[in-house]
Amino acid sequence: MALTVLKITNAKPKEKHYKLSDQKGLYLLITPSGSKLWKFKYRFAGKEKKLSLGAFPEITLADAREKQVDARRLLMNEIDPGLLKQSRKRSLREAAENSFESIAREWHTRFYAKWTTGHADRILIRLEKNIFPYIGKRPIKDITAPEILAALRRVEARGAIETAHRTHQIVSQVFRYAIASGYAERDPSADLRGALAPVKKRHHATIVDPVEIGKLLKNIHAYEGFQVTKCALQLAPIVFVRPGELRKAEWEEINFNDSEWRIPAEKMKMRSPHIVPLSKQAIEILREVELITGHGRYVFTGVRTSQRPMSENTVLAALRRLGYTTDEMTGHGFRSMASTLLNENGWNRDAIERQLAHAERNNIRAAYNYAEYLPERRKMMQWWADYLDHLTASITKENVNC
Repeated sequence: MALTVLKITNAKPKEKHYKLSDQKGLYLLITPSGSKLWKFKYRFAGKEKKLSLGAFPEITLADAREKQVDARRLLMNEIDPGLLKQSRKRSLREAAENSFESIAREWHTRFYAKWTTGHADRILIRLEKNIFPYIGKRPIKDITAPEILAALRRVEARGAIETAHRTHQIVSQVFRYAIASGYAERDPSADLRGALAPVKKRHHATIVDPVEIGKLLKNIHAYEGFQVTKCALQLAPIVFVRPGELRKAEWEEINFNDSEWRIPAEKMKMRSPHIVPLSKQAIEILREVELITGHGRYVFTGVRTSQRPMSENTVLAALRRLGYTTDEMTGHGFRSMASTLLNENGWNRDAIERQLAHAERNNIRAAYNYAEYLPERRKMMQWWADYLDHLTASITKENVNC
């Protein structure tokens, strides 16, 4: 049975420690001295672990449950919350030193709030795994380009070429911070330009042949799985946002009166708000799914719970169920599809790029120009939805591979 504030308040110390269980691994440990300590029991890499969440009443029941949700979210992304907590503690302890590791942790702590949690955690993990063991303890002003390259070569040797390049970028950002803060005079990682093996550019599998697009849309229309998933599949090609933006859509972001979906900056890859004009077809799909999920927060909920958005693999798995392999079509492929066909049909390239929410080199400009070309984008999005309807209607039942 889940805990209540009254039950916690009335809990008295005993001769030995004892537990009051809440839910999903969360419990309160009552010590003989009367302390009430929140703990979260979980498993990671096959081992049982415990995470301390603070003491009651400083940490309320609601606070503890929120911390537990955060920890479970980390576990879903294969991140050990206990190790991450220890890492952050080390960041604070080492902030006064001038080693590369201490400066990197200081930089990470300072900019953590500006990143998404997942992005911030990936940065720290890459540093801890690939850089700190080799140059972390070295004074940052004494580190040379060959030392950095030697660490990156270890990543490269694992075949993780892209990770090596991303880690190189992180190291460079740390050095730029160190220079601005007076810890270093130059960035030696800049001398490594061209030293790493080039990244093989990956293209998201997509379909750009109009006939094949029509077949795909027909197959989506015939999808017989979870209705919410079907609606997400139907909306994906029409709005061509990133898969993560689609699955995390919230009802408060949808404005039916203005036919707009406004995605806040914190959900966008480029950290700038984004407007998605909604065609008549998009509105119709959203009205349909509203009957199922409109009472909650998320537009596209998971199969098992309405409290969370659908998983990141849901659309991909649905495409697999329809018979499309990863080499034929992906959730991200709807963006490439729209980009290719809109350009081929003569739409303004700048309007297309803005609708795709691609990188804006000037971050300040990007923050104010999210509504740029909006009237033209509205016309384009309705034309695109109509065009997709035309492709669907042009395919007979005999052409469809169900």
